[in-house]
Amino acid sequence: MTVEGTAQRKATRAGSKRTAAKKASPAKKATSAKAGRPDEAEQDQLVQLLTPEGKRVEHPDYSIDLSPDELRGLYRDMVLTRRFDAEATTLQRQGELGLWASLLGQEAAQIGSGRALRDDDYVFPTYREHGVAWCRGVDPTNLLGMFRGVNHGGWDPNSNNFHLYTIVIGSQTLHATGYAMGVQKDGADSAVIAYFGDGASSQGDVAESFTFSAVYNAPVVFFCQNNQWAISEPTERQTRVPLYQRARGYGFPGVRVDGNDVLACLAVTRAALERARTGQGPMLVEAFTYRMGAHTTSDDPTKYRADEETLAWEAKDPILRLRTYLESEGLVDDAYLAAIDQESDALGKRVRDVVRAMPDPDPMAIFENVYADGHALVDEERAQFAAYQASFADAEAVAEGN
Repeated sequence: MTVEGTAQRKATRAGSKRTAAKKASPAKKATSAKAGRPDEAEQDQLVQLLTPEGKRVEHPDYSIDLSPDELRGLYRDMVLTRRFDAEATTLQRQGELGLWASLLGQEAAQIGSGRALRDDDYVFPTYREHGVAWCRGVDPTNLLGMFRGVNHGGWDPNSNNFHLYTIVIGSQTLHATGYAMGVQKDGADSAVIAYFGDGASSQGDVAESFTFSAVYNAPVVFFCQNNQWAISEPTERQTRVPLYQRARGYGFPGVRVDGNDVLACLAVTRAALERARTGQGPMLVEAFTYRMGAHTTSDDPTKYRADEETLAWEAKDPILRLRTYLESEGLVDDAYLAAIDQESDALGKRVRDVVRAMPDPDPMAIFENVYADGHALVDEERAQFAAYQASFADAEAVAEGN
């Protein structure tokens, strides 16, 4: 199941009128508003170190002590990641990208978990982990080649221990589990982390990866970004229990963390990775967050989400939360914030310039490296496609002659 195939089917069923969500029945509105809101019992299980109001709190099981520079670094990471994401969304709207999957609202989950990684840990992302890629040192412009259609993923996964983006939903959890089993057999003390969403948690691939990782005690952390919506399906239609509790049935622990709290995400992921490195097996981290934008740029969330729900989550914005804390503690001033804004503007300009300068690939390159020694069918298809391409040049020549 691919992202766009599912999105198109959902869009067809949803209808073509944008006003449908505005006129939804009270029952549908209630369902939408309820989605993503834990009850009191679930709220007690939420690991939080920074409240939505920017107040620092403690947790009995997870603590963290960061220097002012580290705190400012987390803020910078989130601001620049959001700017990159916004530029990519704008470029798609301008026709420069074919598609884009925004991370808007999920910056804390990605930066917090990404900064918990060691250099020798290995990451298996989905297609939305732009913040984790930033933490791993992947040039953000390299993420855009696939979405522009000029390559199949523009970075060497081994240079940053950051695998290529995975469009097939949930399959990367199997890749991560297998890789972790290999790490274990090699005797290394590094860990593996697999990112996926709440929708992917319903996939059989994820269930199989849970089974194998538990049985083989693999050093892997499953990091689920529960952004409340699997395209247009709310989490409550996918599971009868909180997602983190699913781990219990497979024999390893799960924890729910406030996914809009970068400090809590960092502390919990760091502990989970250390647990994996020391031979204690897998762990599931559910980052309880929210997708503020569309599933992808081909999606219209107004058809299935209530405005009240989005507004409620805007008040929990991860960047504003950390900025409030930094300002209250006197850890940033106007000069620092202005410098971050300038760096953000420079990043935006570089992204725009690089994308527009990306060269188009050779159309015939698609037939290369399919088989090591060549193949008669591929040769036939190459010849047919070459003739098809040549027909356009012939037509242009005729038109110019006339």
